[in-house]
Amino acid sequence: MDTHLHHDHIEKHLTSSETITDIVIGMADGLTVPFALAAGLSGAVKDVHLIVIAGIAEIAAGSIAMGLGGYLAGKTEQEHYASELKREYEEIETLPEVEREEVRVFFEGLGLSRAVQEEAVEELIKDKDRWADFMMKHELGLEKPDPKRARKSAFNIGASYIVGGLIPLSPYFFVENGLEGLKLSAIVTLACLFLFGYFKSKLTGTPPLQGAIKVAVIGAIAAGCAFGIAKLIGG
Repeated sequence: MDTHLHHDHIEKHLTSSETITDIVIGMADGLTVPFALAAGLSGAVKDVHLIVIAGIAEIAAGSIAMGLGGYLAGKTEQEHYASELKREYEEIETLPEVEREEVRVFFEGLGLSRAVQEEAVEELIKDKDRWADFMMKHELGLEKPDPKRARKSAFNIGASYIVGGLIPLSPYFFVENGLEGLKLSAIVTLACLFLFGYFKSKLTGTPPLQGAIKVAVIGAIAAGCAFGIAKLIGG
């Protein structure tokens, strides 16, 4: 009789969802915003050098703004966790019986017998740090954030924005006029948006083809509106 354990089933989970989220945020905006800007300028001016300069300036400003937003979001998450953790410690000190009962109710919800509930509670509350961490996770649904999260998020979002932004802008480096650059940019960018939407949808578990079409259409609408408005204003 074979008593060895065979691991035929491999669970597939996202092990770095925060990084993937950052990349998705940065890349999505990086592909769409500079594409729309370049399209709008292509409808208003003929000087391709002006489009390139404006595009690079937008990518620089956009990556900094997006990165700063990611940094502030990460810092806010850390501050919120620290504030709630402090409150939990205070409640453990001032209202221990209430907090103890909340722990017991949690174990009751797992289907444990009353005797086992009490035993588990007594074991848990021996360590106040472990008790507070348990309450943060199971009462408030808060995981301890990575202390480096804010900086990582800023870098990931900013870098992804730059990479995404250079894709729609790159065709303008090789053409003589804005409309010619727009044609090439539209082909390249919409193809990238389609692929980006496809793989993003696969990672998030939504229908890939539907997600790919949705992302590409949003990009096309943004660029089309910018081009139309620029043409209208320019007469």
